[in-house]
Amino acid sequence: MPDVSIRGVRKSFGPVEVIHGVDVEIEDGAFVVLVGPSGCGKTTLLRMIAGLENISGGEIAIDGQVVNRLPPKERDIAMVFQNYALYPHMTVRENMAFSLKLAKAPADVIEGRVGRATAILGLADYLDRYPRQLSGGQRQRVAMGRAIVRNPKVFLFDEPLSNLDAKLRVQMRAEIKELHQRLKTTTVYVTHDQIEAMTMADKIVVMRAGHVEQIGDPLTLYDRPENLFVAGFIGSPAMNFIPGTVEAGGFRAEKGTLWPLDPGLAARFAGRVATYGVRPEHLAVADEGLPLVVQVIEPTGSETQVIGEVSGCAIVAVLRERLAARPGSTIGISVDPRNVHLFDRESAARLGKGGC
Repeated sequence: MPDVSIRGVRKSFGPVEVIHGVDVEIEDGAFVVLVGPSGCGKTTLLRMIAGLENISGGEIAIDGQVVNRLPPKERDIAMVFQNYALYPHMTVRENMAFSLKLAKAPADVIEGRVGRATAILGLADYLDRYPRQLSGGQRQRVAMGRAIVRNPKVFLFDEPLSNLDAKLRVQMRAEIKELHQRLKTTTVYVTHDQIEAMTMADKIVVMRAGHVEQIGDPLTLYDRPENLFVAGFIGSPAMNFIPGTVEAGGFRAEKGTLWPLDPGLAARFAGRVATYGVRPEHLAVADEGLPLVVQVIEPTGSETQVIGEVSGCAIVAVLRERLAARPGSTIGISVDPRNVHLFDRESAARLGKGGC
């Protein structure tokens, strides 16, 4: 039985509908990430699960109970916000215990739950400090601890790492994932960062403009995106897209270059106006390959990112080699047809992938 069921949910602000009939089933114990660009409706959907926004249509059920009209405190959820939302006049201990005190929990229960959360999150040395005396990462741990002590049915995270620096984000990603593996509590996590989504989720819900574009596990979305939007959003750097026409011998770009294409796809869609997709990491250096005119080289240590053009078409390549090339020079690149995606030009739906 799903722990959270979102069925035909809609949300309108006045005459403007911002969530358009969303359906998502979240299994008990799953870690589900809602991801999409700013303004896609993911935070609004999370707030509707929490009861912080009214539902204009459809229904949301938690553990089998429809909660549309239940106030937040009766939904048995705990939410971790982007800005931590800690009480500045309370110590770490007092912040973590506050919800239990409001619920009139016995002192020994409060002490036990706060102690358990403190041990899990490594906060034992900070219990008597105030939020102003903590770093951003420590404040986020306190916010997580405040959620843990409530022992809820569902954890809700609203972009909790966006205020942290890059190194700390990576560390906190691992800590949140480890926390979930330990507690096994159903978790719904909102982010605009697809790297967070890929590394943390059991299941990803990709949203755009209030619609769900695709739901699946991270590798399914990476390997088999259902449309151009998902293909371009999942993966970093984004997939390269080349407009053109399918021919019997390959894919003819609008600029004239013939790109390699799986023979099966070429035969099935010959003459079709389409979009050719290949991920930057699936390009390789080849002496006899397609000519890539280099514009920018970005070495990262283990990889080199090259931004350039093939016959006037913008291309990004992520290469394992360390290149001696300079801006303005030309290198050859090759494509394994098995890694090529083909999309319909009009509908943007995926037509197929090489080798499939």
